[in-house]
Amino acid sequence: MACFFRRRIAAKLGRTLQQSEDAFIPALSAVPVFKKQQGADFKLSISTLRISGILPSTGDIQLQTEHLATRLKQDSVVEDISAGCGIINFKVNRKLLVQKMLEPFGKEEDDKFGLNSELFNTLKKGTTLVEYSSPNIAKKFHAGHLRSTIIGNFIANLKQCLGNNVIRMNYLGDWGMQFGLLGAGFAQFGCQEKLKENPLQHLFEVYVQVNKEAEHNEDMKQAARDFFRQLEQHDNEAVSLWQQFREITVDEYQQVYKRLGVHFDVYSGESFHQHQAQEVVQQLQSRDLLKTSEKGTGVVDLSTSGDTSSVCTVLRSDGTTLYITRDLAAAIDRKEKYNFNEMIYVTDKSQANHFRQLFHILLAMGHSWADRCKHVPFGLVRGMKTRKGEVVFLEDVLDEARARMLHNMSQSKTTKEMDNPEDTAEKVGISALIVQDFRGPLQSDYKFDWDRMLQAQGDTGVFLQYTHARLSSLMRRNDGVKAVAFDPSLLLEQTSITILQHLLRYDEVLYQSAQDLQPKHLVNFLLKLCHLIASAHRELPVKGSAQDVAQARLRLFSGACSVLANGMRILGITPVDQM
Repeated sequence: MACFFRRRIAAKLGRTLQQSEDAFIPALSAVPVFKKQQGADFKLSISTLRISGILPSTGDIQLQTEHLATRLKQDSVVEDISAGCGIINFKVNRKLLVQKMLEPFGKEEDDKFGLNSELFNTLKKGTTLVEYSSPNIAKKFHAGHLRSTIIGNFIANLKQCLGNNVIRMNYLGDWGMQFGLLGAGFAQFGCQEKLKENPLQHLFEVYVQVNKEAEHNEDMKQAARDFFRQLEQHDNEAVSLWQQFREITVDEYQQVYKRLGVHFDVYSGESFHQHQAQEVVQQLQSRDLLKTSEKGTGVVDLSTSGDTSSVCTVLRSDGTTLYITRDLAAAIDRKEKYNFNEMIYVTDKSQANHFRQLFHILLAMGHSWADRCKHVPFGLVRGMKTRKGEVVFLEDVLDEARARMLHNMSQSKTTKEMDNPEDTAEKVGISALIVQDFRGPLQSDYKFDWDRMLQAQGDTGVFLQYTHARLSSLMRRNDGVKAVAFDPSLLLEQTSITILQHLLRYDEVLYQSAQDLQPKHLVNFLLKLCHLIASAHRELPVKGSAQDVAQARLRLFSGACSVLANGMRILGITPVDQM
């Protein structure tokens, strides 16, 4: 694996410059591959060594590079060393590259490939709480919540595979004045029979109706205020109806999450923290952080120079708490309950200021752990439409993705007979949604495009699934040919070497993703791997080859298939074996 070679090169540098070999690990990286181009495997950044103080920070960097390159000697592992522009290139022994990179796949260690790297030693491990998805109850699952759901799932998967204890939390919007409206509306327009037949659709219809009514009917507005007050005072009838709405919603949402392959450890919500929010207000008062504005609201002034945009309202003039007050209470409660080492919130970028204020207030309250809280913002999806028109509900998007994919599969000449084409179409359609979403920076808005998303040959989730299914089929057809031992000297063609050079980067890609929590690094790595595998299918046939050649090639394809499948699972994609 990459760490074997990285460690050997670092040891060589350590001996030459009389430093600890660990000091060189951050300066060494695998060289990205270019098609058909023979090149170095690793490069050493001289500027990184200058910044870290290993080399003098003054003087001509190119002279330093060339001088160090001449001092480094080849050996049985590194067969070529050359100076580039501010970098030193290392080419490792080809037979050893094949042997070391494919070794884990003969020892049933497929799922561990790349995860035991020394690169991850610098990452802090512990308990990570990820809050994501977080839709509002008593409403059908809106398509707008898709991004938070899949991005949060990716972050949780990544953190877990890197050895963290991960708590996946869904913080439901289950409190606030909208439930006053819904409760009052249900009393007038609701029907328990319709609620049983199609729960969220009926609640959605009631909510639309009561909002219309409240626009011109003061009695309805008052009824909504009365119902919410009854809720806050724990009136049995009001609480019972609210609980019914909440349970119905969670049950229906779980069906959507099951389709997406997403699960949660905890379903929390604003309602859990209504009393604790009042305690937060008292703590803010005792620390002299709470001020009263001219309007009579309770505010916390976060500015250092009287900047009004830094004033945060935490209390209405009638003494009731707001969303941020409940978020403060939730954060403090989670720290006490789970003692997390880091907490990550995944929401759209419009909430960036909310989280800045949240973390700032927590720090002002003396909670130093707020420094380990992070907001991962994302942009908007534009133009998400189904054949019926503008999208409102996520189920419609998932249904359409499955239907379109099923149609494409039925039209394709390469589609194989399969046991459950609907299930395959569902998984492939969802992977197409995920890859389209993850290809660029999360903060960017992007335009939704059905046709481009579902292409089998482009850089899409369909291409990932097609490649995995093709490799799985190859393994099944040659089950009797596979062997524990193989001859590395039979995989020295440039096509094989290029795949292995690309796999050298896998741990670096995971490390980069762990640093900035962006899935694009892993997506682009896997798409490149699929293109290299497509070339290898053409140039390294298994069928018709001598048995020892076939065994060696199957080991290469088996290793590539394992890395592809592992990477897809981190992204939240379930690999399919037939397509």
